[in-house]
Amino acid sequence: MVFTQKAGSGGPTKVENAQIALIQFCVSPPKTDMENQVILADYSQMDRVLREERAYILDIVKTIKKSGCNVLLIQKSILRDAVNDLALHFLAKMKIMVVKDIEREDVEFVCKSLGCKPIASLDHFSSQRMATADTVEEISAGAGKLVKVTGITTAGTGKTVCVLIRGSNKLVLEEADRSIHDALCVIRCLVKKRALIAGGGAPEIELSLRLAEYAQTLTGTEAYCFRAYAEALEVIPITLAENAGLNPIATVTELRNKHAQGEPNTGINVRRGAVTNILEESVVQPLLVSTSALQLATETVRSILKIDDIVISLR
Repeated sequence: MVFTQKAGSGGPTKVENAQIALIQFCVSPPKTDMENQVILADYSQMDRVLREERAYILDIVKTIKKSGCNVLLIQKSILRDAVNDLALHFLAKMKIMVVKDIEREDVEFVCKSLGCKPIASLDHFSSQRMATADTVEEISAGAGKLVKVTGITTAGTGKTVCVLIRGSNKLVLEEADRSIHDALCVIRCLVKKRALIAGGGAPEIELSLRLAEYAQTLTGTEAYCFRAYAEALEVIPITLAENAGLNPIATVTELRNKHAQGEPNTGINVRRGAVTNILEESVVQPLLVSTSALQLATETVRSILKIDDIVISLR
């Protein structure tokens, strides 16, 4: 597992046999709930405030050290600093690695990946809520640094794999991120429904022909709806032909003729720029992608048709 945040300055950069805790409280002096000002009359009062803050933070750090924790993950706080420089100094003296600014929306993912439980207060800080790992170390990645966790032993049956993407500029990184996301979505669809169908617009044009044939056996409004649905399905092969630089009218007409002759696996071959048997080219797609798209599009049209009137609000 990889964290994009750097380890706290002054502390250890590599910890073996790590005991990892994720805290949701702040290791910094408390603040009042309401906006107010504290006026100090002389320097002795200032010294007392500093001593109290120092003792408060030191007590928290000692409690963390006593539990056996040597890697501390701190959730990002919006009310005050989650950890201040004095706390980082004490934690570094105790040989505790600190990774701060863990986003709130990432807490659940981190806990599931590491096998730990978030600690909301110092009273609940115990070894039972911590995770264990073989090594936690700070590594260099290009111009920046990352924190890598390896050998996680408390994650249970689940496993987390982090993919580190590097590129020459932001555009390359975003394109690589989209490609990996699309590939993972394909795997997810295959896991949920283990079925593949031909790609290249073959299923859409086949379904369009069958609906058009069925529409001829109907009359009235139903026939019009089925015919419009069949025509709408042709948008997918038309768009695919346009993106491939082909003549959309000629390509879709040829594709429709092939399917009418009993060749349901015929699709648009982008590489060859022609209409061929798409299964022979190993161009397939998950069945769940097509069924989900049709289901969502149908539900959207039904929702629009249920609208009887539009109320225009005047501002």
